Amino acid sequence: MMLVEKVEPQPLLAQAFRVGQALGFIGSSLPEHAMRQLQALKSQPYNAATVKAVQEILDPYCLAVVEINPEARVKVSAGPAKPELIQEGWKTYLVKIHNQAHLSAKLVAESPNAGPLFHTSTFSHRMLEKNRLTLGQLDNSFLQMALYRDRPLQQNLSGLELEYVVLQLYTRSHGKREAEIGFNVGQGTQDIGFRNTVSLLFDIKPAVKMIFDVKDEDGSPAMASFIITDGIERFGRTTEKTNLPWRYPWKDWEPVKMDKPIDTIAPVNKLSGIYPLPARRLAMKDEYPDFYFQPQVYRSSGEYVYLSPGKYDIVYTRGPEYLPQHQQITIPANKDSVTESFRLKRWIEMAKLGWYSADHHIHAAGCSHYESPEEGVKPLDMFRQIKGEDLNLGSNLTWGPSWYYQKQYFTGKDNPLSDKKNILRYDVEVSGFPSSHAGHICLLNLKEDDYPNTTEIEQWPSWTLPVLQWAKKQGGVTAYAHSGWGLEPITPTSAIPNYVMPKLDGIGANEYVVTVTHNVVDYYSLGDTPVPWELNMWYHTLNCGYRIRIGGETDFPCISDERVGLTRSYAKLKGGLTFASFMDCLKSGSNYVSDGFSHLIDFKVNGLQAGEKNSELSVSANSTLNISIKAAAMLSEIQDETGKYIAARPPEKFPYWNIERARIGLSRNIYVELIVNGQSVEKQQIAADGNWDNLQFKYKIQQSSWVAVRINSSSHTNPIFVIVDGKPIADKKSAVWCRDAVDQCWKTKSGSIRKDELKAARQAYDYARKAYEKVIVLAEENSK
Repeated sequence: MMLVEKVEPQPLLAQAFRVGQALGFIGSSLPEHAMRQLQALKSQPYNAATVKAVQEILDPYCLAVVEINPEARVKVSAGPAKPELIQEGWKTYLVKIHNQAHLSAKLVAESPNAGPLFHTSTFSHRMLEKNRLTLGQLDNSFLQMALYRDRPLQQNLSGLELEYVVLQLYTRSHGKREAEIGFNVGQGTQDIGFRNTVSLLFDIKPAVKMIFDVKDEDGSPAMASFIITDGIERFGRTTEKTNLPWRYPWKDWEPVKMDKPIDTIAPVNKLSGIYPLPARRLAMKDEYPDFYFQPQVYRSSGEYVYLSPGKYDIVYTRGPEYLPQHQQITIPANKDSVTESFRLKRWIEMAKLGWYSADHHIHAAGCSHYESPEEGVKPLDMFRQIKGEDLNLGSNLTWGPSWYYQKQYFTGKDNPLSDKKNILRYDVEVSGFPSSHAGHICLLNLKEDDYPNTTEIEQWPSWTLPVLQWAKKQGGVTAYAHSGWGLEPITPTSAIPNYVMPKLDGIGANEYVVTVTHNVVDYYSLGDTPVPWELNMWYHTLNCGYRIRIGGETDFPCISDERVGLTRSYAKLKGGLTFASFMDCLKSGSNYVSDGFSHLIDFKVNGLQAGEKNSELSVSANSTLNISIKAAAMLSEIQDETGKYIAARPPEKFPYWNIERARIGLSRNIYVELIVNGQSVEKQQIAADGNWDNLQFKYKIQQSSWVAVRINSSSHTNPIFVIVDGKPIADKKSAVWCRDAVDQCWKTKSGSIRKDELKAARQAYDYARKAYEKVIVLAEENSK
């Protein structure tokens, strides 16, 4: 290997020490004898001998040598280090830079063997041909490559005649694999003779198979979520546009420009050294399909991951009804496989009480999913997510992205993967369709997923009422999705309820204010948009006498790709878990919405339970209502950094539903609130320690009202409708608000409705205006 002689010795030695420090930070220190040799040079005269000695110490660890000639042309040759890697592990090398041009540009490492394994969704209805990846391309992309640029090193070359940079390599393969690795300092700097790359034959040692032994609290086998880390931050914090951002350390392939404040949860920024490396996950080819955009993997007993020898920290759990647990393991270097046991621990088990969970809005395509090499992911991939989060029902909604590919999985029946504890069902979200501007809608329990007389998405209606009517005719169960989008008040307020007009310029429950009067909406989605925006619209329509129930959704992996069931519905199913019984509960209101960390069950008014007898109770004026409910919740005894971060965030910032927002100060207590016609009229304090509390409220009722119970930003019951002296529920202020909202909705949405549909739409909007005007009259009559 060529020794470079004309170099300033002191800067070279200083840079060599920084390289040594950097290697220590990323868990790949120089051998102790090499560091001792560098240390000894500090006491020697800085001269040509120092320059030679530094190179003799560091050169053996160099995988490649980069020469930048005076014209800034880059030439690369192989270094003396043996090209060795380990499957599912990181290996660190040095690269020697002879910078004759004294450039201070950014050194770029590149390789056709480190290409992407996928193209993320472009939201196209079909895969874009330019993004199609072949099986050969996937097999050839077996490397992940990164130059370490964090402190104490610099982002760019120093301009010194000689320096060393740190190159990190990861692979999921094993055996003999040849890779082509190249370097440049900008477009056009590659050597004219194409000598800026070098071909290296790597000997890749197999990793150790770590087999999972996973048992539920009762000893039965279970699938769980595992985050496996070694705690090493290999990429550093950088503000550059890079394919290795620190914002989401597991998303170390996604270009992100750090030009605005981070909007995410604190511990996300702490995850580092995640295994298997998310960038090299590919659900299409993996035996156990793991998603590249999640830090966790899902495994059950007998399944495994491959890990290189070393120490790991594992956080494991199984949805919000379980307590997260930590376990440290050591993978030995002298074994082919090891088995590690994990015992799950619950704080509550709702299914034992007859309450089952569902997320009615998840996706297998679009957003964080990829569209190539496959158009989204398969049913098995989503079913593992459902089981791993202890979600009893997942409604996988096919929508615009990859519509023509994903719709093959729609059958109008439970997916064959479904079992007694977990159901996967395919239905439709009308999103990416002509009517999407007026609000996305969830259509469940469909028998047919194509709108009549259409063969293309573009032929569907351009507003939501016809689609809802079509779904209802075939027995569908209907709702607007991510309700709060577009319901932000024109003048900011977090009051619930409030009478500020919403913008109605989004894709949530916008046209809902119109279609609810046409009796085509079964329930209203909560859980994935700001709570005040969601609840305000729902509360106002309840105050107008409309009996729309609520359901919890995640919109995975769009609004959140953290996990399915981030917000969910819990329904009391008397006959056990079936899709049909869950649909009945959504329509009847014998369910509540929750983030899974608080629960409100057996809600009764004068003995009538929510969901029974149409949730309607008749009483006389001035009657005292006896209201009962059982409540339980779970918060850590001491609020940690994450909890403080979430609690301090305004309601319009993610996460929207999270029990930390309900914590009273720094205590472990929360309030359970009694809601009457949208107003919080009484609250009781309970400890969020996992124990059940039997709560009693008394309320003297004067007028027909709806009654519900909520825990701030964590759980909400469906209402019970209390009819006083036979008079309907009718609130004048809410009815005026809704009537004006119809006008606002027409103003923002009518321009996107096709001309041939405008007449019918205008009539439907007029019908809604008149419906609210009737409520205004009723309210005035009731007050006499």
